[in-house]
Amino acid sequence: MNKISTYLRESYRELVEKVTWPTWTQLQQSTVIVLVATLLITGVVWFMDLVAQWMLHQLYSLF
Repeated sequence: MNKISTYLRESYRELVEKVTWPTWTQLQQSTVIVLVATLLITGVVWFMDLVAQWMLHQLYSLF
């Protein structure tokens, strides 16, 4: 039981004293970066899907 209480105490201490939390501005900037990257990757995957669909349609139309 002593090990568990020590673990919890040290974990709390680390969260309170050692972790550097982002400021509100940093958090907003990071969120915008993640949203833009998500939209960009979604667009690339969508385009690749369209190209693959077109290529398969062309291939199947040969037979």
